Amino acid sequence: MSISDIKSYMQSVGREARAASRLMARAETADKNKALVAMAEAINRDQQKLLAANEKDIARAQENGLEAAMIDRLALSQKGIANMAEGLLQIAALADPVGEISGLSYRPSGIQVGKMRVPLGVIGIIYEARPNVTADAAGLCLKAGNAAILRGGSEAIYSNQAIAQCVREGLRAASLPESAIQVIETTDRAAVGELITMQDYVDVIVPRGGKGLIERIANEARVPVIKHLDGVCHVYIDDQADFDKAVRIADNAKTQRYGTCNTMETLLVHTAIAEKILPVLSKIYLDKGVELRGDETARAIVASMNPASEEDWATEYLAPILSIRIVDNLDQAIEHINRYGSQHTDAVVTENYTRARRFLREVDSSSVMVNTTTRFADGFEYGLGAEIGISTDKIHARGPVGLEGLTSQKYIVLGDGQVRQ
Repeated sequence: MSISDIKSYMQSVGREARAASRLMARAETADKNKALVAMAEAINRDQQKLLAANEKDIARAQENGLEAAMIDRLALSQKGIANMAEGLLQIAALADPVGEISGLSYRPSGIQVGKMRVPLGVIGIIYEARPNVTADAAGLCLKAGNAAILRGGSEAIYSNQAIAQCVREGLRAASLPESAIQVIETTDRAAVGELITMQDYVDVIVPRGGKGLIERIANEARVPVIKHLDGVCHVYIDDQADFDKAVRIADNAKTQRYGTCNTMETLLVHTAIAEKILPVLSKIYLDKGVELRGDETARAIVASMNPASEEDWATEYLAPILSIRIVDNLDQAIEHINRYGSQHTDAVVTENYTRARRFLREVDSSSVMVNTTTRFADGFEYGLGAEIGISTDKIHARGPVGLEGLTSQKYIVLGDGQVRQ
């Protein structure tokens, strides 16, 4: 496609999405759930078609020399396809947020004032290798009464189009507009440039992918963006922590999975407990192949640790690497997190209720935890169903973005003939 053809195509997609969004805003919950169930059934039925499409994507990725980690994210399995379908069924089982009224109260004039939850409208979602995002995003946007424009990575084009056929089938089964969920058919990057500037047709953009993609979207978009750039997550072990809890949590937060945005990247340890707990933790980490980088005090306790640089404290490794710093007190831990963290997810391990309360109040992150692992920062674990992503923004949505994050609120006023005096 030429640039003018792409612009024309994207404008057409936008117009159709805007028209569909008005129909979706008034769609009945039963119809939305019917569509979701039909999508899940189509995905389960077409498992072999989806696997065949995915094999074409993987073969092309290997020919193009994509790195192994990207190919791993691209690959679909029978279990992965089953999980996609199950995710749609879980979304169908969730309460519909659209139309929910809250805070309704009488004013002295006799009117009642409250808020009603409403869809955002048209949501543009830009993502990279993972084809399952196509089903997750379609399901969440649909249930929240929105239209969606999905632009997946070029490396997953066959997989995404195959999943899109199942999505359209589900919409037809419920007599909902097929244009409510559109998967962009071109792999040209110019389509992304158009999507993020279509203010007349798109209400919000959600990028899911690496830091480079998200920075580009945030810098170039003329449409509001829900985003997070980094997951520099911390666990702070207080001197009043339960020892066994602290070991279990610090191990899980780092080693349960290395490549996720809610994996711990820096461990902070109170100086009074460091000599007791660091040797235990370092053995666990080293046995699992984790490279440790520490400050001078930590390295004096564990000699095999490499020195940590200033850059390490602000780095999201997404790899078996961990920075460790010894701190004198809670104040120093909070100061470190607020200085070097990315406002994603941070945890404290302590039996001191007062310190736990201070940590919750003073750490400026989208998820703040007491006595548990950062790995729980996830839409499914929070009871939101699937998530569209995690937001470290402070306006509109913060933390895992599920159905409620894909809606807004408007004021409603109920009267019975009152007029203003």
